[in-house]
Amino acid sequence: MRYAYAITGALLLGGATATLALNPSGAQVAQNEPGTIQAAVPKAGAPLSFADMVAKLQPAVVNISTKQTINQPAQANPFSGTPFEGLFGGQGGGAPSRPREGASLGSGFLISPDGYVVTNAHVIAPGARGATVNSITVTLSDNKEYVAKVIGQDRDSDLALLKIEARNLPFVRWGDSAKARVGDWVVAIGEPFGLGGTVTAGIVSAINRVTGQGGAYDRFIQTDASINQGNSGGPMFDLNGNVIGVNSQIFSQSGGNIGIGFAIPAATAKPIIETFMKGGTISRGYLGVTLGGAVNDDVAAALGIAKNQGELIAGVEPTGPAAKGGLRPGDVVVKVNDQAVTPDQTLSYLVSNVKPGSTARLDVLRDGKPVALSVTAAPRPSAEQLTATLNGGEDSGGFGTDGDDDAQDDGATSPAGATLGLNVQPLTPGIARAVGVPTTVQGVVIASVASTSDASGKLQRGDVIQSVNGAPVRTAADMARAVAAAKAAGRPQVLVLAMRGRNPARFIPIKIKG
Repeated sequence: MRYAYAITGALLLGGATATLALNPSGAQVAQNEPGTIQAAVPKAGAPLSFADMVAKLQPAVVNISTKQTINQPAQANPFSGTPFEGLFGGQGGGAPSRPREGASLGSGFLISPDGYVVTNAHVIAPGARGATVNSITVTLSDNKEYVAKVIGQDRDSDLALLKIEARNLPFVRWGDSAKARVGDWVVAIGEPFGLGGTVTAGIVSAINRVTGQGGAYDRFIQTDASINQGNSGGPMFDLNGNVIGVNSQIFSQSGGNIGIGFAIPAATAKPIIETFMKGGTISRGYLGVTLGGAVNDDVAAALGIAKNQGELIAGVEPTGPAAKGGLRPGDVVVKVNDQAVTPDQTLSYLVSNVKPGSTARLDVLRDGKPVALSVTAAPRPSAEQLTATLNGGEDSGGFGTDGDDDAQDDGATSPAGATLGLNVQPLTPGIARAVGVPTTVQGVVIASVASTSDASGKLQRGDVIQSVNGAPVRTAADMARAVAAAKAAGRPQVLVLAMRGRNPARFIPIKIKG
C-alpha cells in the first residue's frame, strides 16, 4: 500500500506542471474528477440492514379492503323475439341489471394512536361505473380488523383519510420530503396483490416528476423501489423512518413493477390530511380555460417565441374568470404571479395553487408581445363538472385520419390553399350542425385537404379552423392574411386552432408550402 501511494504521489507531482499549464486556476473540471466526489459509503448511523427499522415501522402499515356492489346489466338473449327465445333461459334485451359483488385491495398507514389512516382516494373508490362501496375494512399487521369510515377524500390529489375506532395503536409521523434528493435510499411498505405486508427498498429516481395528468398535484417523487398493484396508499420512508411520500402510481405496460413508481410527496399530502382532520375541504384556483399544450419546437417556430416557456390557451369560457380578466385563445401564459410556466412547473399546477378569490397576475405573450393581465381565480369545479364543461362530448381520439383526409384539392382553392394545402369556406349555422360543432363556434370549415401538404393527416374535411397564429379567421381571406403575415415574418409554419365535432379545440402546427 505504501508503494502504491508513493507511485500515485509521483504521478500527481510529475503531472502538476502540465496540469497547471493546460488548466489555469478556476478552469472547469470533469464532474467525476478524482477527489471531487465523496465516496458512496454509509453515513454515520446508516443501517447495514433495514430489518430493525422495518420491525418498528411495519405495525403502522395496514391493509385496506372494500366490499362493493356492481350493477351489471344482464346479458341479452340473442334469440329474443324468435321461436327459440325460451329454450336457453336467457333474458330479453330490456332485462334489468343484475347486482354482483366486487372488492378492492390497497394499503394505508396510521398517523395517530386513535386510528386515523392515510391512503389513496382510488383505493376506496368504486371500481366500476355504477358500483357502490358498501364497507371499508382496515386490517392491522396483527390481523385485527376494523370497520373504517371516510373522514375526507380528494380525487384530484388522490388522497383520503379514514378513521377506525381503536386506541393505543402504532403510528408513524410525517417527514420532510423537501429534503429528499435523487439517489437517497427509500423503503416502501405495503400490501401488493393482497399478499400481506411486503417491504421493498430502492432510491429516489427523480423529484418533482410531472406525469402529464395536470392539476395542482402533478409533482411526484419517482422511485425504483418495487411498487405493484396493492401498494397504493402505503408509505414511503426515508432512512430515519419518516414518511416522505404516499405510494400512488406505477408506470407499467404489464401492470407489474418495472422500476418506475410514483409517490405523493409528504409536503403535498400532509396539509391536505390535516385539513381533513379539522373537518375542512380542499379548494383550488380555477381560470376557466382549455390548455393548448406547452411551447414545443413547432409551436415556437410558428409563433416566433422561445421554446419550453409558457403554455398555449386553446379556449376560454365566455363567462369564466379568464375571459373577465382579458385572456384570449392563442395567448401564451409565461408566468403566474412571477413564477415561470415550464414543463416542470405547468400552468395547471400554478393556477390550481392560487387561492380562490385572490387575484393572479398573468404574464402573457400575445402576437409575440408581452401583456400583463390580472385574473381573479374562482373555486375549481369538481372533476366530473370539468369533464362535462370542457370536453362537451365523447373524445374521438383527437386529430387523425378517417379516409377523407386525403381528398385532393378540387380546383376551387381558397387563397390560403396554395400555402397550407387547405380549401376552406365560411362556417354557417347549417354547416356547423352538419359537421357537429356548436352553432356558437366561429371560423372556417375545411372542404378538402391536399394530400401533398403538411396538413394531410393532421386535419380533415369538416374540421373547423378558428384562428391562425392567434388571429381569428372567419373567411378564406382572413386565413390568407394570417399565413402571409407569418411568411413575411420568416416563420416556416403557422399554428392553427382547429375543432373537430364537439371535442375541445386544439392547436395544430402546419408547415407553409413554398
